[in-house]
This record gives sequence, C-alpha cells and structure tokens, in this order.
Amino acid sequence: MAKSERITEDLVREKLRDLGYKAPENGITIEEQKSEIAKVKTLLSKASKNEKGNSGYPEFIISNQKDTNFLIVFECKPDAKKHESSKRDKPIEFAVDGVLHYARHLSVYYTVLAVAVSGASANSIKISNFIYPFGAKGPKLLTNESGKVVDAIIPFDDYYRLASFDPDVAKKRHTDLLAFSRELHEFIWTKAKIPEEDKPLLVSGTLIALTSDAFLKTFSSLNAEDIPEAWLNAIKKELDKAEIPQAKKDTMIQPYLVVASAPNLSKPDTKIAKEYPEGIFKEIITLINNNVWAYLSVYHDFDVVGQFYGEFLKYTGGDKKALGIVLTPRHIAELFSLLSNVGPKDKVLDICAGTGGFLISAMQKMLAACSTDQQRVDVKKNRLIGIENSVKMFALGASNMILRGDGKANLHQGSCFDDAIIKSIKTLKPTVGMLNPPYAQSKSNAELHELHFVKQMLECLVPGGIGITIVPMSCAITPNVVKDELLRSHTLDAVMSMPDLLFTPVGTVTCIMVWIAGIPHLTTNKKTWFGYWKNDGFVKTKHNGRIDQNNVWPKIRDHWVEMYRNRQVHAGESILKQVNEKDEWCAEAYMETDYSIMTQNDYEKTIKNYLMFKLMNGFSESNEEVLEEEEG
Repeated sequence: MAKSERITEDLVREKLRDLGYKAPENGITIEEQKSEIAKVKTLLSKASKNEKGNSGYPEFIISNQKDTNFLIVFECKPDAKKHESSKRDKPIEFAVDGVLHYARHLSVYYTVLAVAVSGASANSIKISNFIYPFGAKGPKLLTNESGKVVDAIIPFDDYYRLASFDPDVAKKRHTDLLAFSRELHEFIWTKAKIPEEDKPLLVSGTLIALTSDAFLKTFSSLNAEDIPEAWLNAIKKELDKAEIPQAKKDTMIQPYLVVASAPNLSKPDTKIAKEYPEGIFKEIITLINNNVWAYLSVYHDFDVVGQFYGEFLKYTGGDKKALGIVLTPRHIAELFSLLSNVGPKDKVLDICAGTGGFLISAMQKMLAACSTDQQRVDVKKNRLIGIENSVKMFALGASNMILRGDGKANLHQGSCFDDAIIKSIKTLKPTVGMLNPPYAQSKSNAELHELHFVKQMLECLVPGGIGITIVPMSCAITPNVVKDELLRSHTLDAVMSMPDLLFTPVGTVTCIMVWIAGIPHLTTNKKTWFGYWKNDGFVKTKHNGRIDQNNVWPKIRDHWVEMYRNRQVHAGESILKQVNEKDEWCAEAYMETDYSIMTQNDYEKTIKNYLMFKLMNGFSESNEEVLEEEEG
C-alpha cells in the first residue's frame, strides 16, 4: 500500500474518532480491510476489483447493533484527481468506482452507505456519499433534508437518518416491519398465550419501557421472574416524566398492570420454559428491541403501535366487538393533513383518536412547517387534541404520543359525547378536525350512526374550521335526518369516493367528507366539490395487504390534492354540484363521463364494481338483520 494512501486512511480514522464512531459502548463496530461478519465475507468473496475471483475489501466497514442490515463502507485514494471516473467503471483506480463496486455486492443483503474519499490532506480531500439500498439497481447521491448533496463525513446517526428517508430504504424497512408484526403475533399467540386485545399493549408497553436507559441496559441480565416488575416500573417512570395529570397516568397504567400479571409471560408451561430458559417475556422484549425500536426512532410519522394493533386485529376470530373498528390506512391519514393544509398555528382534534394515527400525521406536517424550537414545543404541547373512549385504546394512543415526546396533555379518556369533556375541548378552540368514527353495526341503533360523530366533531371546531372524516358511503347516499341537521349548521365543502378495497379485509366502501364548521350550507348557495378517487395506486398483495407496490401514490396524492384545493372539474374525475339533504352526496351521481377514452375493459370493470357494491350492501344488510335478531 502506498504511503500516501495510508495518509488518506489516517484522515478518515481521525474524523471517525472525532465524530464519536469509536466511543465506548455505542454499538458501532469498525473493521479495516476485513470483516468477521459471515454474510459480509460471503458477499465479498468474489468482489476482488481485479476480477480474478478473489475476495476484496474496502478500507473500512462499519456496522452497528441498532440495525444489523445497515453498513457504511469507505474506499480511500491518495490522489484527489482519482476520485471518480466518467463511467464509474475503474474500481482499482478511482475511489467512487471502488466503493460502489463493493456496495453493489453488499446490497444483495444490506442497505449500504458508500463513502468515497480521495486526497492526502485536509485541504485537498474530496468526499462523496452514496446510498445503495438493499436490492436496488443502482446507487444515489446522499442528500440532506433540504435536498443538498452531502459532501462530508458525518456522524453515524446522521448517516442512518438520511439513508432511512430514501424511498427504497423506507419501503424495505416498512415491509420488514409488516413481516415482523406477523411473526410477533404468531410468537405471542403460541408461546405467551395472552388475550388478543392485550397484545398491542404488550408492544406499546415494551416500547415505552425501552425508552428508559436503565431498563434498556439491564433487562437482558434480569431473571425471568423479575422481568414483569422491571417492565412495569420502567413504564411508570416514563409516565411520571410526562406532563399529564396523575388521573390520566393512573388510567394509562391500568391496562399494563393486567399485561404484566399474565401468567404465561413470567411462568410459561414446562415445555416453553425449557425452550426459553431466560423467560418468554425477555424474549419478546428482545425481539421488539431488535426489530421495532430502531424503526420507531427514525420514522416518527408512522403509527407503529397502530400497525401492530391492525395486524393483531386480523386474528380476533370475527369477535363482534371488533367489527366496528376500522383503522385508517397510513396514506389516508397523510392525505387528511394535506387536504386540511394543517400548519403550526392550527389545533387538531380527533374525537375518536384510537392509536393516534391522525394526530401523528398532522403533527409531522405541522412540525415540518415550524421555523423555531419554540414553535415545535408549542405544537407538541398544545396543538394536538384527542378523545378516546376505550381505556385500552387510550393507553395505546397516549403511549404512541409519549414515544414521540409530545401530545399527552390534551388526550382525554372518555366518551366524545360526554358534556364535561366536550366543554373542555371547546375552550381549546380547535381549528381542524379529523375523524374515522366507529362504523355502525346495526341500523337500529340510530344514536351510534357515523354522522352523529361527524356532527359532534364539527360542533367542537371554531367557526370556519375544517372538519374531515372518512365514513361508509351509505352515509352519503342514504336518507338520514342528521344530513339535514349537518347542513343547517355546517357547509359540505367536498366529498371524495374512495377505493372499494381501501379497508380490506373489511368490506366497507367509504368516502371522505370535508366540512366547513359553523357556516350553514343552506345559506351559502355554495356548490360541493365531488371527487372520484377510486384508484390510489395501491394493489392487494397476499402477505402485506394493500401496498404502493409501483410507487405511484405520491403522484396520485399530489394530483388529488391539487384538484381539490383548486376545485378543478375534470370529466371522469370530479364535478361541482349544489346539493341538499335529500340528494346523494357522491361523485357517481353527477359526474360527467369522458366517453372518448372509455374502452370495453372500462365498461366491464364498471359493471363488476356495481355488482360488487350491490352484493356488499346486501351482505351488510343481512349481517345487520342477524345482529338485530341476536341482540333481540
């Protein structure tokens, strides 16, 4: 090795040391021109740059305990003129060419951050950073949040954060999280044997406990019988740090007390005890720490607790109590924030908060628009308001917000029809409402009709506030006295017909309604904007549900939002129509069709969709009759 190349490597070593890569107990491992990681050795066994089939290694390989599927590799060259060739096809001579050569081999299994360094002095050094996502066809230059190319060696956490927001990396990690949620459900079901409704609490409680440094560092050394108490104490300590009334803390801790006392967690049967001698609870905590905590620490806009709740909900065995629970897909929660154009000065209310998906999505958009730390603190502390009736769901939602260090103080446990709670909410003067109400299971219980929840939400908002809700299409097309009550006090600004399979496997066809609170519709003569938003680009997959497999959602989302904001009318997509309480509130009833672009397939698809709609409505009515008979 040339002496000048050692100088370049020394510059890198010094920089890594200054940036904390070599700090004790940081979970980071730096290997030089070799690796003890079996998978890395296998992948680089044929990565020789002279293509003779021998092993080849970059100057530095950096791995970490937080995410074992993420690597940083460095390739150094002493001459800054040998930084990058025009075609990046000379890995022996050029730093960029060489590091991408190694990254390509490693990306078969890892997401790789590839760093090319050339130059023999601090003044002449050139640095290029590339992200090579797992399974990707090629590399991309690493950029920061502002889109500026990163041209320096930066701390590990910064590399990890910036790499995480690459679309390919985020998609892969989300897919991994989905797969793990299924694996964890199976593990808890077969080994821990705790009730379905307590499984999400086990996940959220563990995530809260892991925020405690003391618990994180000591749980692996505890005896199996000591784990439940330590887990519960860690949760209590984290709750004590939260700026919320003691009564709310007491309400939150109750569901976790039940989970901690589950006999199969600390004292499983003999067979399982032999299989996991350190305890099944410790094994679950370890799995969540390794597979979920790293994800949550990066992707703050994702309702992780809700993801696990939704996955576990699939296995309720058709329990009637779960039928009314329809969790909002992540991209729809994001869409709500864009439609409302929520900002740092807004106060956002969800009267059926659930696991907090709407509040989390709104919070991220509000924080992105903040320019000062004072604004960010204000958003987190004062501008997120929620109500949740279920004690267990309240614990999940509040824990979700605690994990992000915000939003706890204005979460209320109780009915959204409780006069005392509503009075308290109104004093906060919320400007934006977001709602996915419980879907009524029986037409006989008119008080629980979805539109009653919509009306309650709108009456909590300041006049002129924006209320957005997603409800069954039947709310828009079926006569109901509440429709008249709504129009007498509020303006129906827009209704969007959503994809039929949006809530798969639940067969509920839905629409989004946008309301302007406190301004009577019947006195404005305003036309309502109707959108036909049946294709969001998501496709149904066998194991991952509906996903944006072809990465088309961002383009569709932006097109939808632009059409709504500008109230654009396009044949086959949208229309403006003046309506009253007796009309059908959906695009299908009024929309003009551009027949010039229709094909035989379009015709056949329309007929199939209509037949499916009629079939699902008939099936729904049959279920309601059965429920009424059972309740009678």
